[in-house]
Amino acid sequence: MNQNHIQSIRISAAIITVSSTRKQETDSSGATISKLLNAAGIPVNHYAIVPDRIEAIRNELYLAMKTANCIIINGGTGLTHDDCTIEAISPTLEKKIDGFGEFFRMKSLQEIGTSSMLSRAIAGIIDGRVIFCIPGSTPAVTLATKELILPEITHILSHANR
Repeated sequence: MNQNHIQSIRISAAIITVSSTRKQETDSSGATISKLLNAAGIPVNHYAIVPDRIEAIRNELYLAMKTANCIIINGGTGLTHDDCTIEAISPTLEKKIDGFGEFFRMKSLQEIGTSSMLSRAIAGIIDGRVIFCIPGSTPAVTLATKELILPEITHILSHANR
């Protein structure tokens, strides 16, 4: 990576779990993301659990954008009838980071095999902030956060804020 592209940026995070059944006490994926971000020195300024509804997801995204420049939305990215995170977020993205979803599925292929093609993980930029939409399983959020988000977050935000 060319270090000339990296700026000193204060990163603050938001975690949004999309689920109609989880509560804070049972949100192991949200807790895992929070633990990984905190271990990397990234404060989590916003946390919420929202139901699988487009309006609820978008409203929470806009709330999170007030205090965070790295927003990780987990859950609701699959193919079931109520999965609508991608439908909620994709139209709001100013720029998409296509490689994120491609790399996530490539790395998932090594862990879970060809069922990784069912993931619709995406990432993109809105107003200088990066939004990641990832599956809600604990192994998926661990993979995405440790192997893709944390290694590139400063680089992504440096480019998004030029």
